[in-house]
Amino acid sequence: MPGLVVFGRRWGIASDDLVFPGCFELFVLLHSYLVGLLVVLALIILSLLAIVYVSARGTITNSGPRRSIPALVYLRALLYLPELVWACLGAVWVSDDSQGCDPATVGAVIAAVVASWIILLFTGVGVVFVFDPLGNPRPQPAAMEPLGVPDMQSNEGAQFLFTARSLAVKVWESRLRLLCCCLPQDESHRAAFSSIAQLFTRFFSDTDLVPSDIAAGLALLHQEQDKMEQSRDPEVIIDHSPSSPIGEDLETELEKAAHCMQFAAAAYGWPLYIYSNLLTAPCKLSGDCCRSRAGEYDIVGGDHLGCHFSSILLSTGLQYRDFIYVSFHNQIYEIPFFVALDHKREAVLVAVRGTLSLKDVLTDLSAECENLPVEGVSGACYAHKGICQAANYIYKKLINDGILNQAFNIAPEYKLVITGHSLGAGTASVLAVLLRSSFPTLQCYSFSPPGGLLSKALADYSKDFVVSVVLGKDLVPRLSMPNMEDLKRKILKIVSNCSKSKYRILLQGCWYELFGGDPDDFPTEMDDRREEELKLPPSASTLTAISTSLANWLLWPWITLDY
Repeated sequence: MPGLVVFGRRWGIASDDLVFPGCFELFVLLHSYLVGLLVVLALIILSLLAIVYVSARGTITNSGPRRSIPALVYLRALLYLPELVWACLGAVWVSDDSQGCDPATVGAVIAAVVASWIILLFTGVGVVFVFDPLGNPRPQPAAMEPLGVPDMQSNEGAQFLFTARSLAVKVWESRLRLLCCCLPQDESHRAAFSSIAQLFTRFFSDTDLVPSDIAAGLALLHQEQDKMEQSRDPEVIIDHSPSSPIGEDLETELEKAAHCMQFAAAAYGWPLYIYSNLLTAPCKLSGDCCRSRAGEYDIVGGDHLGCHFSSILLSTGLQYRDFIYVSFHNQIYEIPFFVALDHKREAVLVAVRGTLSLKDVLTDLSAECENLPVEGVSGACYAHKGICQAANYIYKKLINDGILNQAFNIAPEYKLVITGHSLGAGTASVLAVLLRSSFPTLQCYSFSPPGGLLSKALADYSKDFVVSVVLGKDLVPRLSMPNMEDLKRKILKIVSNCSKSKYRILLQGCWYELFGGDPDDFPTEMDDRREEELKLPPSASTLTAISTSLANWLLWPWITLDY
C-alpha cells in the first residue's frame, strides 16, 4: 500500500509489488528476445529482397523501372529503428540480468546482439562513405518578373551557380584536408589544396555519375578497346629514336636508357630496393642502417638512418666518392634527388625521385598551368605547375649552391645527364629545359613521364635532348586533363548506350578482368540513346561530385594537363 498511481489513475498494485513480475519478465524476455529479433529480421529481409529486385531492373540511364527505390529505402531506414532498439535492449538484458538463465539462451542472445551491432556499425560507415555533401537537390533560382532590367534573371542564375561552385570547392578542400590530415596545414599546403579542389570541381561539375557508373563504364570501355585491338593491324616499329643523334640506332639508345634507369630507380631509396630484392635486401641493409654516419656521409641530407643512401650505393654500384650531393628532403614542390659522377658513361648524372609520399601526390595533383618562358622558343610556353615548381627547386640547388660547378670542376670533360621516373621523369624533363641554355650538350632520359607535362611549343623544343621511355600500356604517360575529359565523354556515351543492367555489367566485367574471355559476349549498344541524358544543364547543375571512393581511383597521383 498505497496503490500505484500512474497515467493519471490509481491501479490495483503497489509500488513494491513489481519485484517478482519484473524478474519473471526478464527471464521470459531473454527467450522472447530471440523471437522478436527474428520478426524484425524477417521484415528487414523482405525489404532487402524488394530493394534488390527493383534495383536490378532497367539500365544505367533508364531509371524508370526503379522509381520505387526511394520508398523502399525509406522503409528500410525505418526498420533500423526497431533493430537499434532491440539491439540496445538485448545488450542491457544480457549485461545486467542474465545470471541464472539458460547458458545456451544467453549465448544465443549475446551472438545476436553482437551481430546486430556489427551490422549497424557497417551501415553507419556505409552511409558516411557514400554521403555526398553536394547531392542535395537545390531549387533553381525563381523566375523574376520583367522589371526593365533584361539581365536581372541571368545575374540571379550566375550568382546561384557561383555559390554552388564555391560550395563544391570547399567540399573538395575538406576532403583533401581529411585525406592529408597527417601533413602540416601551413600556407603552402592550403594553397595546394585549394588549387586541387578547383581542378576536381571543374572536372566533376557537369556529370551526374556515381562511382559504380564509372566502374561499369570502365569495364565496358576495356572490352571495347580489346575489340579494337583484335581488329587493328600491327603497329609499325621504327629502328631509331626521333631524338637520337644521327648515326645511332634504337638499340644503342635503349642501352643508354637502360643504364640511366638504374639511377632513376635508385633515387627511390630503400623502399624500392627492398621491393626488388625481398630475400637479400634486408640482410644487406641491416649492417648499414641506423649506423652513425654524421662525419662519413656529410653530403647526404634528410637520410637520418642512412638506409636510403646505402640502397643507392648497392643499386648503382658507385662508391661514396662518386657522389657530389644527395638530398632526401621532401616537401610539397620539393622532391629528393642526387648528383653523382657516372664514370662508365663519363657523365655528371642528376637523378630525381618519383612519387613516394603524400607530399609528392600533392605535387602531382597541382596540375594547373604555369608560365615557363624559354629564350628562342616561339609559341605558348606552359608546364605542369607542381612539376615546374619542383624543377625550379632543384635548379636553384644545382646552380645557386654550386653543385654542378663542383661536379664539373672534378670532371670538366664529362657531359650532363638528367634522369628520373614518373614524377621524377617530369621534373627531369622540365629541369633539362631550364638547364639547356647553360649546358647545350645535356641529355635527359625520362621514364614514364606524366602526360600533358609541357605545352606543344616546349615539347617540340625538348625533342632534341629529352628521350621519353614508355613501357606498354603504362597509364601515367597517357593521363592528362584532355585525356581525362575524353575518358569522361566516352564513359558517358557507353553507359548511356548500354542495354544491360549495371549489376550484370559489373559481374561480367569482374569475370572478364580475372579470367578473360571474348569481348563480344558482353553488353551491346543501342542507337536510340544519347549521352546528354547524363549531363546536367549548366544553369540547373547540382554540381554533383563523386564520393570519396572515386577519389581513391582518380587521385591518382597523375592528373596532369595537356595544352
